[in-house]
Amino acid sequence: MKKVRCAIYTRKSSEEGLEQDFNSLHAQREACAAYILSQTSEGWTMLPDEYDDGGLSGGTLERPALRRLMQDIEGGRIDIVVVYKVDRLSRSLLDFAKLVEAFDKTNVSFVSVTQSFNTTNSMGRLTLNMLLSFAQFEREVTAERIRDKIAASKARGMWMGGNPPLGYQPDGRTLAIVEEHAGLVRHIFARYLDLGNVRLVTGALASEGIIAPERTATT
Repeated sequence: MKKVRCAIYTRKSSEEGLEQDFNSLHAQREACAAYILSQTSEGWTMLPDEYDDGGLSGGTLERPALRRLMQDIEGGRIDIVVVYKVDRLSRSLLDFAKLVEAFDKTNVSFVSVTQSFNTTNSMGRLTLNMLLSFAQFEREVTAERIRDKIAASKARGMWMGGNPPLGYQPDGRTLAIVEEHAGLVRHIFARYLDLGNVRLVTGALASEGIIAPERTATT
């Protein structure tokens, strides 16, 4: 029988109670360990490494134990990630989708012991696909809102960021004229009116040694 290496991941949002001899992280680990033991006939074995994040939010992926877990997954040392509940891994659908994508690349399954969620079977994968569909919907709706807001702001004459055009500099939500560049801009337009061709204007400016002035970005 093939040995299936299982890693338990636990997380608690607040630090309250972590100093106790038996806290939430221990309770989660015990429940996960019991579930793995119940699957011994399938070859499941619990890895001794502990991946515990105490006092850290599930809204971010910047967690020490989670980073170690992902490194071990990439290193091919884990076959199944076992958690007490789905939200112990992540409270963000977008982050959850990123994690599952990383799991898929290394053929790692994901199991929640208190919910009907197990990607080692077809029903669990169906549930996962539904969650990822909602995650994609959330991303697309958010992107649409941002695009609509930017378009509406631009229509009101507001500056929405990016590289300002030559002759201007950001001034809050508007653009202010840079006087030392304004003369150059007027000269370029005047040359275009004379020559009527952008390529000819470019060549003329190059021959005259006129180049774009240096500008320092905010970064």
